[in-house]
Amino acid sequence: MIKSMLHPLSITAYLATIVLIFMIVFPTTTLDSALRGVSIWWEVLFPALFPFFVFSELMIGFGLVHFFGKILDPFMRPLFRLPGIGGFVITLGYISGYPVGARITAQLWDQGLLNRREGERLVAFTTSSDPIFLIGAVSIGFFHNSELALILAASHYSAAFLIGLLMRFHDAKAEKQEQQHLESQASLSSISNYKQSKLYAALQAMHQARLLDGRSFSIILQQAIQSAIKLMIVVGGLVVFFSVVLALLTEGRILHLLIITLQQCFQWLGISESAAEAIVPGLFEVTLGAQQASLISLSLQHQAAIAVAILSWGGFSVHAQVASLLSHTSIRYAPFLLARFIHAILSVIVLYMLWGWLGPAV
Repeated sequence: MIKSMLHPLSITAYLATIVLIFMIVFPTTTLDSALRGVSIWWEVLFPALFPFFVFSELMIGFGLVHFFGKILDPFMRPLFRLPGIGGFVITLGYISGYPVGARITAQLWDQGLLNRREGERLVAFTTSSDPIFLIGAVSIGFFHNSELALILAASHYSAAFLIGLLMRFHDAKAEKQEQQHLESQASLSSISNYKQSKLYAALQAMHQARLLDGRSFSIILQQAIQSAIKLMIVVGGLVVFFSVVLALLTEGRILHLLIITLQQCFQWLGISESAAEAIVPGLFEVTLGAQQASLISLSLQHQAAIAVAILSWGGFSVHAQVASLLSHTSIRYAPFLLARFIHAILSVIVLYMLWGWLGPAV
């Protein structure tokens, strides 16, 4: 009986019931927070993410992903045990921010260009904050300190790179079973391509992929826009949902109780209790957590450490978006969750290590 009550589905049902009750008790808060979520989606996320979603669809349709795969394969496999197309995901993922990396990873899995293990490795370290948000919103908007952008970016992206190196050991036992087969394929292909230059081989791979696709430009563009709009609706729904949930938890004093509980833990560990005021909101939503980190009564160094941890964690809102994007694939959510936690810790360690060199002068 107790086990059935503690089943994840039962816990989810209990939480959904609590949120529903809060929506009935606090209708004004529900409406205001929903409108705020819609505003964030329409004014910030839609113009920032929609072009990248369309662009990624077009690049896959035109075979450009295969081109980059051939070019980058000699670098990606030794570093991350990933095919060269992973470099394309890394580039767009870091430029456009979460959840674009997960979206492109799912697309490549659909195309059969990634297996489950490679997809889990890739999405683990390509889900990061975009530079515009990190610099414009966090450093300048929240902290009012443009010099802080360098240390935040260095800590956040270098920790992501370390995650990529760590993830090369993910599911290594299963990979060994395929290694001999891959080596035999590589030796055969090296004989046929021995006289081919890397650029020629990449162009040939792009051309062959384009022929196999067979769609005209108008069809590719139309389907890319349709797919991107559907995805943006899902992202918008998740943003609105978590905006409402977070507002109701705040109104119902549950968020306050979580902060007090974490403060008690921090007091026992000898950590400043003020950190909990930013960490708890940051567990749910990046923007609120990073903004609160700039307001707590700590030194700039500690404020920045909390902010970069929240950026690396991503918030449950981003986690839900990634889980939704990967739901139709065999790529599991658990490795991504573990990677987010380790990324948050590593980014804080790197920030403290680099603060003396890259930190802003106080």
